[in-house]
Amino acid sequence: MTNIAVTTWSLEQTAPTDLLPAAAPEGDVRIVRSEVPSPEFSRFLYTSVGGDIRWTERLGWTYARWQEYLERPGVETWVAYDRGTPAGYVELELQDDGVVEIVYFGLIPAFRGRRIGGHLLSYGAARAWDLADRWPGLAPTKRVWLHTCSKDGEHAMDNYLRRGFKLFDTKVEEEPEVPTPGPWPGAYPA
Repeated sequence: MTNIAVTTWSLEQTAPTDLLPAAAPEGDVRIVRSEVPSPEFSRFLYTSVGGDIRWTERLGWTYARWQEYLERPGVETWVAYDRGTPAGYVELELQDDGVVEIVYFGLIPAFRGRRIGGHLLSYGAARAWDLADRWPGLAPTKRVWLHTCSKDGEHAMDNYLRRGFKLFDTKVEEEPEVPTPGPWPGAYPA
């Protein structure tokens, strides 16, 4: 197996006023919180959005592991729908001391390039800032952060910067080159 160099950039917002929202796209695009923890739905989103950009970290998770993660206080999944069809999602996770990570964010390939991503990221970042309002007893958000890498879509970094995220760390590491998993085996040509 060959290795590839992967650059990972970490970005943050340190105040709600850092957020520079994108305009809402035309048409019937809605963003809804998935309030019932559903391993099946979360795995569907993960594989559908990340299948062509080599998201593999969670492919081995068991049903129980998904359920345990999704039931944690401060973990939220917000889903963008285009005319009733899931188009993408943003996953938030409360960490220590009022820090919220945008753990996953992206669109299913068929929905990219339609101005949904900037709107979804804006909405997700705003929900990260007001996360404690939905979870009584949790610390108010003091910082929102995320990471992106050179395997992500070509417009990912630009979208984060345009939404007001600031770069705070860059790392380059060798990783094994893995085949594109797709949402199911054989979904993408080899």
